[in-house]
Amino acid sequence: MDKLMDNPWFIKILALLLAVLLYSSVPHTGKKITDVNVPGEQSTETITNIPVKVYYDTENLVVSGIPATVDITLKGPITHIQSAKALKNFEVYIDLSKAKIGKQKVKLKVRDLSDKLSATVKPASVNVYVQEKITKEFKVEAEFNASQIEAGYSAGQPVVEPNKVKITGAKSIIDRITYVKAALGEKDQLKETISDEAYVQVLDKDLNKLNVVVDPETVEITIPIKSNSKTVPIKIVRNGTAPEGVTVESIDIDEKVATITGDEDVLKNTDSVRVEVDLSKITDNTTLTLPVIISNGITKVTPQTVKATVVVKKQEEKTVSDVPLNIQGLSEEYKATINDPGNQMINILINGPSSAVSSVRPEDFKVFIDLSGLVEGDHIVDIHVEGPSAVKWKPTKSSAKITIEKNNA
Repeated sequence: MDKLMDNPWFIKILALLLAVLLYSSVPHTGKKITDVNVPGEQSTETITNIPVKVYYDTENLVVSGIPATVDITLKGPITHIQSAKALKNFEVYIDLSKAKIGKQKVKLKVRDLSDKLSATVKPASVNVYVQEKITKEFKVEAEFNASQIEAGYSAGQPVVEPNKVKITGAKSIIDRITYVKAALGEKDQLKETISDEAYVQVLDKDLNKLNVVVDPETVEITIPIKSNSKTVPIKIVRNGTAPEGVTVESIDIDEKVATITGDEDVLKNTDSVRVEVDLSKITDNTTLTLPVIISNGITKVTPQTVKATVVVKKQEEKTVSDVPLNIQGLSEEYKATINDPGNQMINILINGPSSAVSSVRPEDFKVFIDLSGLVEGDHIVDIHVEGPSAVKWKPTKSSAKITIEKNNA
């Protein structure tokens, strides 16, 4: 064997035999293969929800009508299909780099797919609308739910910062913009100024949200909240009449003003609040705790009650007797005779504070009948009384019977 191995022809012949054996072990093209799941088996499979990429001039154009995803059916060796499905290392795209403005039909294309596979995209083509992209500035209006404002408080003019935003989109969409709003989210009942961030919403006239780009996307809304309050005087209202013999000299309250809260319109028309004192129940000096009465629309009043000090004077009654009844206004051609009262005197019932009543005398009163314009005959005339203002009085008779005659003298 050593001699054979050293012989170069032996080595050449051995190498040729090995080459023939290796060649015979490789399958020839056209040879029928019947084994299952061997490399190179053909298959078909559909992959769903493949994203679509669009290539166009994003700075100057806006494209609509592009589906977000499509389905793609792959055909080829199963191993290549499985690899493509797992890696998704291919791209479905639309090339609008040379597209003109307007509506047009374009095909969806596939690239970076193995050349062993064929692909069918569904849909194969779509109608797209290429438009000019424009940017326009709009003022932002703030919105909030007025029912969030606590009773007795009101909201001022909302402040939006920044109050203008830049909106970019297709010209046809920009032309449809009717409202640019930022709405403050729902909060608890508000009774102090609040600031919060809110997203800007762009809507058409039918309140449909428009597909545009807003810069900035959010703004800060400040809602100034103030208390609807006002200071007004507290008025004392006397109701009823004091019992007989009682004179209410004064009523004083410990709080002279009150702070009221309510709707702004109601406050404008409210000049005072009141406490009511029922004089019919006052018999002596007393202190009462009384509620402060408010009008409709006032939601709160401070203080709610006040203390009222009532000072009274007890009255005294007295009869002033034998006050002479005088005649006035009788013509000189007549004379008059008082028939009733026969003594030409009347009594006067007076009442008032004790100090005033005790000092009243008959001569403090002027009692008379006025006969002006009367002629001969019998007459009934009214009795007139004038007296001191410190007391009240009432004559025991209100009229007199007289007879007028010619004066013979």
